[in-house]
Amino acid sequence: MTVVSVSMPDELLERIDTFADEHGYTGRSEVVREAARNLLGEFEDKQLEERELMGVVTVLFDYSSSGVENRMMNLRHEYENLVASNVHSHIGDHYCLELFILEGGLEDISTFVGKIRATQDTLSIDYSVMPVDRIDTIG
Repeated sequence: MTVVSVSMPDELLERIDTFADEHGYTGRSEVVREAARNLLGEFEDKQLEERELMGVVTVLFDYSSSGVENRMMNLRHEYENLVASNVHSHIGDHYCLELFILEGGLEDISTFVGKIRATQDTLSIDYSVMPVDRIDTIG
C-alpha cells in the first residue's frame, strides 16, 4: 500500500483520532481511507444519472471569513442556471449559513458541491440530492 502525506489542522487530526478510537478503527489511516471511498462514491450512484435532480446544499462559516462569503456569491453567479434559490442567514453572533437549492444534472451538481468543498474556512458543508421525478411519489 502506498503511503500518502496529507496536511491538516491539528484540531481535525485530533477529531479523526478520537473518532477512530470511539468507533473501533485500527487507526487514522483506516478512517481516512473510508472517508475517501465515501466521498468518491457519493455521486457515482447510477440511479441518478440521466435524471433531473434537486439538490440542497448548506454551508456554515464564521462571518469574519469574508473570503467564504465572497466565494459563495461568486459560485451563485457562476452557476446561475443551476442555482434555483439561495438564502443567506445569520446564525448566532459569529456565523453565517448559506443555503443553495439546485436543479440540474448529476455532473453539474457534483461540480458545484466540489467547488464549495474546496472553499477554505468553511466550518460545515452538508447536502442531499433527489431525483425531481421522485417528488411525485412522496407522501
